[in-house]
Amino acid sequence: MTEKLHIFLAGASRGVGLEIAKCLVAQKMQVTALLRSPNHRTELEAMGIKVMTGDALDAAAVEAAMAGGEPIHAAISTVGGLPKDGERADYLGNKNLIDAAVKAGVQKFILVSSIGSGNTAAALPPQALETLRPVLIEKEKAENHLIASGMIYTVIRPGGLKSEPATGNGVLTEDFRVAGTIHRADVADLVCRCLVSDAANNKVLSAVDKQMVYGNLEYEVLGLK
Repeated sequence: MTEKLHIFLAGASRGVGLEIAKCLVAQKMQVTALLRSPNHRTELEAMGIKVMTGDALDAAAVEAAMAGGEPIHAAISTVGGLPKDGERADYLGNKNLIDAAVKAGVQKFILVSSIGSGNTAAALPPQALETLRPVLIEKEKAENHLIASGMIYTVIRPGGLKSEPATGNGVLTEDFRVAGTIHRADVADLVCRCLVSDAANNKVLSAVDKQMVYGNLEYEVLGLK
């Protein structure tokens, strides 16, 4: 079944997005990636990924990237980061991706957000929450837009991210009190597993490494079949 899945990936040039790209290719999925600049085109094309160039902040470009090709089973976005001309992609870029996915008839959308967004705000230390507040407000708006879109959704909120090899200890939980750290490669593994698991459908989930959870909190882990 997974061999025929066509996945649209936004944010594939670095970080979690690049790790997700590697994971999808390893699982023999057909991948189309949206890149803002052509800098990483060669690297992704060498992996067998179809690359479309366009800025997520440009609604028409996003719509064009999703239209006209083979039907897209699911879209994944890790878009966010530094403000450009005063506009962050965390909300507007993701809003454009979600709206384009609805128009293109995409069935499922996975949004990578952040612990601290929405009801997980209480899981962060006050100082960290204050520093990240402008970003988290935008991320929460994107989450809410996705939930209201009518598509099957999964929102994954990772804790603090590290760029180290996967540990295999990444877990997902609906418990909004949980915080901790997790390696980017483990977030990617969880995203790829959510793609093919109904257990994650229409859920907002926090992602942490079970060996790197803050405090001695007892929490329930989501089982992915």
